Amino acid sequence: MQKEIIKIEANNLEEVYEFGEIARQASGAVLYRCGKAVLIGAIAIEEKLIDEDFLPLTVQYIEKSYAAARIPGGFIKRETKPSDFETLTSRIVDRSIRPLFAQGFNYEMVLTIMVVSSDPQVDMQIAALHTANATLFCSDIPIQGSIGAVRIGMINGKIVLNPNNAQLGRSSLDLLIVGKDKDIMMIEMRTMASKKIDIQEVGMLDPIIGATPLAIEDQEANELPPHELVEIIQYASHAIEVVTDKFKDHFRDVVKPKLDLPLATQNFDNELYHKVVADFSEDIKAAVQHMAKSERSTELRKVVQNVMQKYAVEHKKDAAYVVEHYKREVVRNLILNEGIRADGRVLDEVRPISICTNILPNVHGSCLFTRGQTQALVTVTLGDNKDAQSYEFITSNETQYEKLMVHYNFPGFSVGEAKFQGAPGRRELGHGNLAKRALEPTFDMDYDGSVRIVAEILESNGSSSMATVCGGSLALRAAQVDCTTLVAGVAMGVVMDGERYAVLTDIMGLEDHDGDMDFKICGTRYGITALQLDIKLGGIKIDILKDVLTQATRAMAQILDKMESAGANIIKSEALPATEFFHIDPSRIFEVIGKAGATIKEIIEKFDVAIDIKRDIGGVKVSGATQENVLGAKHHIQTIISNEPKKQSVYEINKEYQGKIKKIVDFGMFIEMPDGFDALLHISKVSKERVEDLNDLYRVGDDITVVVLEQKGKKVELATLEYLDEK
Repeated sequence: MQKEIIKIEANNLEEVYEFGEIARQASGAVLYRCGKAVLIGAIAIEEKLIDEDFLPLTVQYIEKSYAAARIPGGFIKRETKPSDFETLTSRIVDRSIRPLFAQGFNYEMVLTIMVVSSDPQVDMQIAALHTANATLFCSDIPIQGSIGAVRIGMINGKIVLNPNNAQLGRSSLDLLIVGKDKDIMMIEMRTMASKKIDIQEVGMLDPIIGATPLAIEDQEANELPPHELVEIIQYASHAIEVVTDKFKDHFRDVVKPKLDLPLATQNFDNELYHKVVADFSEDIKAAVQHMAKSERSTELRKVVQNVMQKYAVEHKKDAAYVVEHYKREVVRNLILNEGIRADGRVLDEVRPISICTNILPNVHGSCLFTRGQTQALVTVTLGDNKDAQSYEFITSNETQYEKLMVHYNFPGFSVGEAKFQGAPGRRELGHGNLAKRALEPTFDMDYDGSVRIVAEILESNGSSSMATVCGGSLALRAAQVDCTTLVAGVAMGVVMDGERYAVLTDIMGLEDHDGDMDFKICGTRYGITALQLDIKLGGIKIDILKDVLTQATRAMAQILDKMESAGANIIKSEALPATEFFHIDPSRIFEVIGKAGATIKEIIEKFDVAIDIKRDIGGVKVSGATQENVLGAKHHIQTIISNEPKKQSVYEINKEYQGKIKKIVDFGMFIEMPDGFDALLHISKVSKERVEDLNDLYRVGDDITVVVLEQKGKKVELATLEYLDEK
């Protein structure tokens, strides 16, 4: 293949795709350029079907440090563990392209996207998605169409299509949508908090001046109402259709001939299927309608064993496949034909909810949130600014700090599996990130300190990430962290059959497995703060999306009712530290800190508190285990500041003064003068003879008579009487 360069301009992006020159042994490869950003995409395939019935696709998005003209920090000077951003971007690409493969395409593939040159203003996730699409679409791997991605921002109430990174930093909306033609394939959405200045008129203080305007600064979570979100998604859908049409048109001549790879086919025994329907249909229906997930699984396993025994089925997987196929039909028919779900709920019914707060006595804030058979124990730990998680983006030279951290853990026992719990994987990082995006818009933008939320999933039967959102919001309130309001989350599902479809509220694991869509929606009373959509079909229509959002809004209102009731009865944790914020004159901060930090260390040790000082504004934060100690430290600091600041004396030249040795160093001694200020007695002014070690002659704390030779401002030159007598 000869080198081909294709330029595409669409949706405020100017992109260049180069084919035929790099990675020519891969099934497909592309060199992508946008601004100064350069990405390499390459995919390879093993042309042999695997035994398991799933799509073994691996996506890895890798950022190279040299792409930003950096050498990796730390002891090991090479790229090692992927960052959270790399992992989350890999997940986004994977979720977006997975629906492009036909059912039964069970071939192992690895798609690699490498960032080899970065640009501070280029959206690397859009770049990664378009690189992945070009790599796959033009490869020899058979797929079903081309995808396009757009990001939507909102600045001052106006929609911005594909904002650059600087614009996104000022946006109140971050909406990433991936689609194929007119169909939506994947959505990641969050709102971003902002400050609003509200001017209010206060009473008439002076009849001449009139009413006085008062500026009040409030934080807004910028929640989106469902109807507004749908309109924006429709706008994005048109933009996606434009770019996917351009991709198909421009890439037509560089697409490789497709491999002729047979799809995996399960040996489906029609005769056995009809026997199972005739003899075991009631058993399967009864098993499906068991309330407990574990009981349902046990009963279905019994049915499989009975089928094998009755019909002398040699291979268990053949019997299991037939039973699973009929079970799926039962679940979907109950929903579509009768409006009833496997656990007996109607389509828009939320499972029973129970909430317990501050159940852990030595934790700052905690919440045990249970919804049906999904249970999350969520904790909040408060820290100072030094506890924030530091991280870097390849598109920025500045270190970023994460003040609100959300960590999600999914141990095997939560689903009855005997599984060792190791480091968090992609799923755990993704669920924690979704919960953080949902909660962050309501979190105080000016919070002075750091907050870590940890969700331990103790039971899971669907929607554990949404339990993390609900439990996390209540745990923040239990820890007395200022938030604008409570946030709830609910997982929605869709079951489709041709033009018929049913929308399910608060889906459980069975419905997620046998349904066609997984939609996680989070928000407050005022709208949606975060959203995530994954499609198992080819895409979703806007009309279905409207119904999902409308039904989800009603469900969130019900959940928030329960949460607000629990939040009103929170008993403060005994472990919650007492905290006081106040301000002092920034010019006098040195007096609080003291020489070499002596004064502040003394206060910390005396009152057993932590003290954080913002030098630029004079802000002081004192926190400790008891209110008494915190108030004592605050009073001590205010007493220091209330005293008149000491002024250094103007010394009389050649006059003797009585001082005290404060510190001995190699080049001399620091002498505390009568006015409390220190002056340096240089080793050359101690004696005319050479002094090897001052510690042989003096001790810290000794009194000493010195003579002032010269004073220039705060700098004072001293000498000993011995030095002057010898002179």
